[in-house]
Order: sequence, then structure tokens, then C-alpha cells
Amino acid sequence: MVIPPHIERLVIVCPTWVGDTVMATPLLRALRQVRPQARITAVCRPGLDELLDGLPWLNETIAVGMRGVSGVLRVARRLRRLRPQAVLLLPNTFRAALVARLGGVPVRIGYRRYGRGPLLTHGLAPPPSGQPVAAPAYYLRLGAFAVGPDLGSTDPRLELVVTDAQRDQARRLLQRVPRPFAVLCPGANRPAKRWPAARFASVADALAARHGLAVVVTGAPAESEVARAVANAATATIHDLVASGVEPGLGGLKGVVAEAALMITNDTGPRHIAAALGTPVVSLFGPTDPRWTTIDCPHERIVVANPFLPEPLVADRHPGDCVIDRISVGDVLAHARALLTSSAGPPRPAPARTRSAADPPAPDA
Repeated sequence: MVIPPHIERLVIVCPTWVGDTVMATPLLRALRQVRPQARITAVCRPGLDELLDGLPWLNETIAVGMRGVSGVLRVARRLRRLRPQAVLLLPNTFRAALVARLGGVPVRIGYRRYGRGPLLTHGLAPPPSGQPVAAPAYYLRLGAFAVGPDLGSTDPRLELVVTDAQRDQARRLLQRVPRPFAVLCPGANRPAKRWPAARFASVADALAARHGLAVVVTGAPAESEVARAVANAATATIHDLVASGVEPGLGGLKGVVAEAALMITNDTGPRHIAAALGTPVVSLFGPTDPRWTTIDCPHERIVVANPFLPEPLVADRHPGDCVIDRISVGDVLAHARALLTSSAGPPRPAPARTRSAADPPAPDA
């Protein structure tokens, strides 16, 4: 145990990617359980605060950019004002460790990676390289090192909360969208991870014709071209939220996803949002390996580009054999149909609830 029970002020530096931040929520929940009296502050990049908004385990969330020398110094100054007794660094970057060191935090905990060991007061050796380790387990392992082995047996579910304001924002975005509806996420941070737009369009047509679903396409502003390509290729009416000119942000996206009957997505951040809100999701992987992001999600169906790749091989290292184009429209629709027609109905866990001003605040808020 590195962080003793008497520590009162703890900062968590969150990952920079949407999906990774959602996959850190089991750790955030567990830290609150084992340190119920501590003041826990999350530090994240701007935008991700909307993702974390409403979670009852955090006393506060600070959104601040860390890019460049000015960003490093800005975050370090914020840490000095907070005067945390310990910081848990979830990003593996040298920059995150430098910020904690310049911020004067006396206990700095993280994985010893990328030459940053001397900047940490307590460094944990990373898992052996070569085989994938799921991000939730990776973060929980670091948490157990920080606060003790009890954390290792924690609930691995991803969890997010939609606030009243975020749900209202989603209703405005969806005011012309019939219910029920499906959400398509055809973008991704790399073109190689994007299933062809024409196939997303074929799926949209089938969902509309066979299941009576309206179809919404969403994505980041930089993904407007691929969203437009899906809308143009489909016969069914596509409600393109990217082209609406209203940037929903992650808060509005949470509200949209929470209302959806189904999501179909590439390996990208909205997949994790759907999982955390109880929305049934079909996730397409190629050439990435889903074992890096394995999540406890009974309402998810994973479709991989090469289901016959031997288990010792990591898909990311065999892009030629795991091209996402190998995934067929028929396979995706079969998984979608299974989720939509399940006799028991897909589970919709409690995190999808609205958090309102009447809810009790986190401890010491």
C-alpha cells in the first residue's frame, strides 16, 4: 500500500482518450469505496469533464490542457493550488509524470514507462509486453498497488451517468428523430479502423426496413466526411448529427446514446459510452485486437475482422490479415438482430439514470 488511509486529498490524472477514460471508471468507483473520506479530484483534458460529469465518486473534475510547455506549467500550477497529498497517473506519458513532479505532489504513483521512473516516488513495473492486457484491469492493477489488494477484487463494470442538462441537450438534438432509433458511429481515429461507409449504409437500410428503427449517425467534427458518406449511400433517411452544425460534445453524446435502442460502431470511444450506459452495442474490430479493451458488458457483441487468427497472435501486428473490410454486412446484422430480439431484452443498468441537482453530492463535495 502506497497511499495510507489517512490521506485526505487525492488527484487522479485521467487518460487522454475517451474510451480509456470510460475504462477507468471501475477504478474511480473502487477508490471511492476504499477511501470514502478522501477528497478525490479528477484532472482531465477539456471535453472529458463532460464525460465524467455526474459520477458520484468524484468531489470535483478539473479540465485543463496539458499540451506543450505552457500546458505542462499550467497543470502544474493547478496541482500546487490543490495541494494533493498523492497523485495517481493513469496516462503512461512522461509529460504526466513531469506535471506531477513540477506540481510538488509528495506521492506520485504510476507505471514505470518511457523513462519517467525518476519522476515517480512509487513506480510499478508494467505487465510483460507482447500479450494484450485489458485497460480496465491495467488501471485496477495500478490502483491495487496504490491503495492495497482489496481494490483488485472490485466490480469491473464501466459506468457513466447522464445529467439532467445532458439529457435535455440530447432531446434538442433528437427532436426530429423518431423513436426507437439506432446510432451509427462510422468514424475512428485511424482510417484503418473504419468499416466502409457503404456497409454502414447497408446496415442502416436493413435496420430501418426490418426493425423499424430510425437511424442516427454521429461522430466528431473531423469525421463529417465519413458521416456524410454514410448518409449519401443509404436509402433510408439518415439523421446526421455531425452535419447539424451543433456540436453535442461528450455530454450531449451521452444523452443521445442513453436513448438509443442500439449502437453499431467501430473500435472508438462511443463504444465504451454505450457499454457504460447499458445501450446494446455491436463493436467492429479490425485491425485492432479487442483484448486490449475487453470490458464487462453483457449487452455488447464483438465482431472481429479475422476470427480465425490464432490466439497467440495480436491482431494489431497482422494488419494485412485483419483488415476491417473482411467484416460482412450479414455478420453485423446478425449480431444486431440478436440484441434487438432477445427475449429477455437487453439489460439497461442503473448508470443510465439521470443525475439531478436533488441527488446527494459526493462525499466532501
